Amino acid sequence: MATDYDAPRVAQEDQPVNESLEAIKAKHSANSQTAVIDVEESDLADGFELPGADLSHEELQIQVVPQQQDEFTCMNCFLVRHRSQLAREHNGAMYCSECES
Repeated sequence: MATDYDAPRVAQEDQPVNESLEAIKAKHSANSQTAVIDVEESDLADGFELPGADLSHEELQIQVVPQQQDEFTCMNCFLVRHRSQLAREHNGAMYCSECES
């Protein structure tokens, strides 16, 4: 539906025409709820990691899966891709469709 933004606005029935700004603010503040989070300063310091932080004491637990028979490694971006994304093979080097586009 097209809207004519230059046309004068018509007051809706549920909104009073001559309502003051203070009354609108008071109504808005009475209806709105503000969430208050109780956070201690010590919790804030522990939650942030700074760039260059020493993470040598951290250990990752991941499982490495070897390359499958229907996968190849692109020689341009060095990502393991599915064979359906193979765009070109040249002298044994395989290239994906993203790198060839």
